[in-house]
Amino acid sequence: MFSDDAAPGPRTLPARRALVDDVYDAVLGLLMDRVIEPGARVNIDAVARDLDVSPTPVREALTRLESEGLVAKRALKGYVAAPLLDAAGLRDLYDMRELLEPEAARRASANLDEATAAELADSVGRMRTASSPGDDEHFQDYRRFIEEDLRFHHLIADRALSPLLAEAIIRLRSHMHLYRLNFRHDFEDDTVSEHELILDALSRRDPDAAAAAMRTHIENSYRRLGPILAPQPEDPVDG
Repeated sequence: MFSDDAAPGPRTLPARRALVDDVYDAVLGLLMDRVIEPGARVNIDAVARDLDVSPTPVREALTRLESEGLVAKRALKGYVAAPLLDAAGLRDLYDMRELLEPEAARRASANLDEATAAELADSVGRMRTASSPGDDEHFQDYRRFIEEDLRFHHLIADRALSPLLAEAIIRLRSHMHLYRLNFRHDFEDDTVSEHELILDALSRRDPDAAAAAMRTHIENSYRRLGPILAPQPEDPVDG
């Protein structure tokens, strides 16, 4: 855990990349990799030393992450990494996804260009490869899988050509990404198949089919979380 006095090995950024956007990406990576654990205090000076930058861009990155709900500012404590979503929070996240992402797919179907279609197909192909039976690198394959899942949805959000809609979706999916990194479950094959259906509808420039395929994907994704979210049965009471 990277908080307070603890510090991992160097993750130095090249001087030419020591900009706010790059520091933001680096701090986001620390959160996603759980170098900074959920709920832990973020030690700004330690992060700055780790990235070989001044504290100022780290503070600016944390301000941006606060607006996205991934860190929170606490009195007398400074910034704290957001805790993982509970069952109610995850249900709310999926409700919002179901409101936003089908509409993004609907709009993207009218705005899909060849370059984006090729990127989406590439993402599906990489997800299919990463979902194949693994070996010693299985967790790394899983991480690559969910990185491509994030990329797929972000590409669609971007082609909706609505900056506010895309921003809202990207913010939501950061929480989804963090959740999946912490709670592994077998969903890869179904997810790839559903992405293929979404891509097919987009490629046919069929807005209703694209929206329906995205909605089905989100509903199925939440349904697959059932075993994780279901409360554990209490031990039987004797007598």
